[in-house]
Amino acid sequence: MPKVTVIPPSINRTTRQSTTTPTRRKVAAYARVSTDFEEQLTSYEAQISYYTNYIQRNPDWEFVKIYTDEGISATSTKHREGFNSMITDALNEKIDLIITKSVSRFARNTVDSLTTIRKLKEHHVECFFEKENIWTFDSKGELLITIMSSLAQEESRSISENVTWGQRKRFADGKVSLPYAHFLGYRKGESGLPEIVPEEAEIVRYIYQRFIDGLTPYKIANELTAQGIPTPCGKEKWSASTVKSILTNEKYKGDALLQKKFTVDFLTKKQQINEGQVPQYYVENSHPAIITPEEFDFVQSEFQKRCVKPYSSTSIYATKIICGDCGSYFGAKVWHSNSKYRRVIYQCNSKFKGSHFCTTPHLYEPEIQEKFLQAFAQYFSQKDAVIKNCQFALNRLKKQESKKAELQDELVAVNEKLKDYIQHGGENFDALNAKYEELSAQLDAEEIAESDRKRRIAKMQKILLTLKKTDSVLETFDEWYRWREILAMVTLVVQSREPGDGDALRAAAQKLEEAGGKIMFADAPVLECASSDIRAGKYPPARLKELLPPPVADVIHRNGLYGKLI
Repeated sequence: MPKVTVIPPSINRTTRQSTTTPTRRKVAAYARVSTDFEEQLTSYEAQISYYTNYIQRNPDWEFVKIYTDEGISATSTKHREGFNSMITDALNEKIDLIITKSVSRFARNTVDSLTTIRKLKEHHVECFFEKENIWTFDSKGELLITIMSSLAQEESRSISENVTWGQRKRFADGKVSLPYAHFLGYRKGESGLPEIVPEEAEIVRYIYQRFIDGLTPYKIANELTAQGIPTPCGKEKWSASTVKSILTNEKYKGDALLQKKFTVDFLTKKQQINEGQVPQYYVENSHPAIITPEEFDFVQSEFQKRCVKPYSSTSIYATKIICGDCGSYFGAKVWHSNSKYRRVIYQCNSKFKGSHFCTTPHLYEPEIQEKFLQAFAQYFSQKDAVIKNCQFALNRLKKQESKKAELQDELVAVNEKLKDYIQHGGENFDALNAKYEELSAQLDAEEIAESDRKRRIAKMQKILLTLKKTDSVLETFDEWYRWREILAMVTLVVQSREPGDGDALRAAAQKLEEAGGKIMFADAPVLECASSDIRAGKYPPARLKELLPPPVADVIHRNGLYGKLI
């Protein structure tokens, strides 16, 4: 018989530790709570204290660390920094044993739980779940963990469904809540409803007003960044998308569209835009408004107008004719381009898009020109009356006195009384506070009205300036198709026609320079009469030599200009 000598194992095949020489296991614990509620935070602190003492009391264990996650769900490991840090340290042989309260504290996702435990097992790291008394190196460990993880996952699904039902019940009851940390203009009030933050509300009103003034979201974003105003998320640089989201959010007019997004999967927490998959709830007058409904609706209509992409063409009619059916621009189309029947027509760019075809007819260039000349002639025939009415309206707008300064003075006075009350006490605090709120609301309304008044004045002045510069009815249609090329070839000399039009001329010159033009301003006195006045015979020929500078009169005389007037 051969002699057999049994050599006992010297290394534990699971822990990879020596069986002959006592070694202390490096032990860490994991603690997690899924909400920020006070009772859960108490449990969280208790877990940390308990496991710190529990590990340190065992002489065979070496305390490593307590890894924690606070207010984090266990349905996914993606955002659990404490958990991921623990697993990394374990795989780098810094931990031999992980202790946690239960399987549900470790993970509620069955796949995540098994995958992680198997990875730890390959690196000889054991897990102990105290509540279920499961050791992962035990032969029955994985089976029990699979069952318990599945139960934990199902519990998480049930909780998610209950939470979702509760949210939708709140929506159906018209209860509004906002992501206040990233929402400009509102904070959570004592009643639980949104209340206005005055300083932030001013930024919102500024954004709306600048858009109404004609600025794009991109330019508004640049202005806000240049002014050093932080974004709703506290960043320095604004983006056009952030500005657009503010301009299109109905909550700023006091309404709320609820359930714009919904959670697709309770495990991944992935959200999807609600396009009709689940109910939506529109609540009117749910909270105080920062923007008036009229102003908000106007901004939305402006968005629709501006979002229509202009037709790219060198034609002077591009972006000038709008379809009465769909609101798209008319664009040039060529019929029979390679034959003698070649015709250029204009029709709606979206005429044959979608299931509904636009009924607006196509137009020829001569038709467009004729209609324009007719409209201009009709308008010009009433020029004097239009100028008179515009001037009357402008004078009335200018005479409207702003109450802003008066309201500000009253507000300061009431504020001083409130400060005095806080320092020395007294009566009528509620009355003073109500007066302060009333004056603040009046001041906000007056600022909006004043801004609107300035905008209307500027528009009216532009109309009057255009009317006064138009001397006669157009009889022909001049087509300046290649005006940009002309700008590049010449230098334009600009001369003021009447006192006070310098600012308007310089603004127009700036636009031409941006288009590639070269502009020079003539430093010459403003003359009483214009060339069109001379052609129209407005002044007697005998007076022209008095009205015109001698060099000008000499040029006219030598070249025989204006017939025999001079």
